[in-house]
Parts: sequence; C-alpha cells; structure tokens
Amino acid sequence: MANILTIVPEQAKGVRKLFFRWVQRQYGGVVPGVYQVLAVDLKVARPAGALYNHLHLRKSSSISRLQREMLATVVNGKVGGAP
Repeated sequence: MANILTIVPEQAKGVRKLFFRWVQRQYGGVVPGVYQVLAVDLKVARPAGALYNHLHLRKSSSISRLQREMLATVVNGKVGGAP
C-alpha cells in the first residue's frame, strides 16, 4: 500500500518550521492536512496552497461543499486525521 509523504508540524525543522508557523497564523493555530502534504516540496507549496485557497475557501467555489468535504476526508485520512 502506498502512503503519501507528509511532514508533521511538531517535527519540522528549518524553513519548514517557519512555513508551518506562517500557516498556523493564517488558519487560526492549526495546520490543515493539505499543507502537511505540501511541506514535503516547498517549491509547489505556494502555488498549490493558492489553488487550495481558491477552490476551498472562496464563497463562489467551483466545487460543491460536498466535493470539498470529500477532498478533505481523503487528505485527512492520508495524514492520520489531522485537522
């Protein structure tokens, strides 16, 4: 079975630790699971994070709330149920 590599915020070092601090400030003290996945390759973290915000957090999202919840369920399952 394949697993998705993630970085646990509490174990992050260096630039990833700074990245997680920034994410926590943006999201009220938590690190969404998608950012734990994105932290593995910080070159894609910014554009993918922008895409995540565009699809999930704006009021006129092009995907339904149900689709957003399905994506969140899959990501959270891959990162061990993190918020």
